[in-house]
Amino acid sequence: MPPRATDARRAAVLGQPIAHSLSPVLHRAAYAELGLTGWSYDGFEVDEAALPGFLEKLGPEWAGLSLTMPLKRAVIPLLDEISETAASVDAVNTVVFTEDGRVRGDNTDIPGMVAALREHGVEEVDSAAILGAGATASSALAALSRICTGEVVAYVRSEARAAEMREWGRRLDVDVRTADWSDAARALRAPLVIATTPAGTTDALAAAVPERPATLFDVLYEPWPTELAARWSMYGGAVVGGLDLLVHQAVLQVEQMTGRAPAPLEAMRRAGEQALAAR
Repeated sequence: MPPRATDARRAAVLGQPIAHSLSPVLHRAAYAELGLTGWSYDGFEVDEAALPGFLEKLGPEWAGLSLTMPLKRAVIPLLDEISETAASVDAVNTVVFTEDGRVRGDNTDIPGMVAALREHGVEEVDSAAILGAGATASSALAALSRICTGEVVAYVRSEARAAEMREWGRRLDVDVRTADWSDAARALRAPLVIATTPAGTTDALAAAVPERPATLFDVLYEPWPTELAARWSMYGGAVVGGLDLLVHQAVLQVEQMTGRAPAPLEAMRRAGEQALAAR
């Protein structure tokens, strides 16, 4: 049974660094919209070494945690169970403390990506391209395993990264081919392009955007728009941004932690947009 609105419950986002996180803004907006007056959501700077001690000190008032880097894999040995989704990419971004005292881990980034794409009309594609490698790229592959019926080409900077992406493809049953970053301009002609790289990395590709681009999913939300996203929009292509992902994955977190569904997507989005505009 969902907790009463006046119950004193706590949740938080953990990671390092954490000051930039929009999670408190999004979750607090959800609590306000849902009338959960007894709920609070904070941010704590926690690294891998401090994580076990932090979890041990949490009392029964805690409902859940959001995790960012570098904790998404470090937390796994500390949990009682993890979902199949989280296990598929060895990454947990959501921890829920259940009524029976168990600590459960999940990954809402993957279904969040799928939901964000669906909101922009992307239900299925026959091929896709990923710019970059690493944890976000593996989540992108997991999302593509649900909507892509054909080949995914990952553009990376080293053979080591290429090997990692091919291994993720095998694990996730996705047809992955890798290509060198020097050919990344070719990626922009794919039906769906997912950019998972740090700020500034794709700026040089903006000049290569085709005249009729399809869909770009750029996981960054600050600074926004990126040069690539701005050029993509100017040419009439569909753009899904990092805030779309952040809001959709947070919606799923709120629903799991509070037991209330549906979470208020639009109120959370407005709060995120306002917070970014004020920075």
